[in-house]
Amino acid sequence: MSIVVEHEKRRREILEKALDVFMEEGFEDVTFQKIADRCGITRTTLYIYFKNKRDIFNFSIKQLLTVLENDITEIGKQKDLSHTDKLIRVMEVILDRLRENNRLLSVVMNYLIYIAKSDYDPAYRVRRRTVRLRHILSTLLIEGIKAGEFSASINVKDANELLYSFLEASGFRLVVLRSTQVEDIKAAMRLVVQRFAKP
Repeated sequence: MSIVVEHEKRRREILEKALDVFMEEGFEDVTFQKIADRCGITRTTLYIYFKNKRDIFNFSIKQLLTVLENDITEIGKQKDLSHTDKLIRVMEVILDRLRENNRLLSVVMNYLIYIAKSDYDPAYRVRRRTVRLRHILSTLLIEGIKAGEFSASINVKDANELLYSFLEASGFRLVVLRSTQVEDIKAAMRLVVQRFAKP
């Protein structure tokens, strides 16, 4: 059992150091050897934990999204919150995670620019990674409409796109523009969500 714990601990340490290398050099210029050097291990040892630099990168994103999805799923289950409050709380948690993981998100943006230059479709990759998040937002909207808290005239697809676009713009502000004003972003988000409520 302790071997598994040590293995996971070492993977997290590698992830942290790899993020530093990705931030300093950009995804395109990072090599597996550079990551191994930063970690103070050989490439052969690094292969025990990850297959390649993309594996490290994907694992970082998967780890963030798993924690995020667990957090927002728990909020959705809370019976003592109104649907408006659930949606606001979910959006707040997502914004907090964006802020907390701005280093990783900086690397993600760099990676998306890199694959866009290579004729890959970055939008497809982002959609693939965020489909569950979009589904959770849609579910919260549908439940709010069914409960009579949100206007029945809301188009769920359009509302979902509005919320998701808000999160994308917030990510840009937090990562690229290096805004530290998360509370201002949250206040704007609350206004958006409250517009869904029945008058």
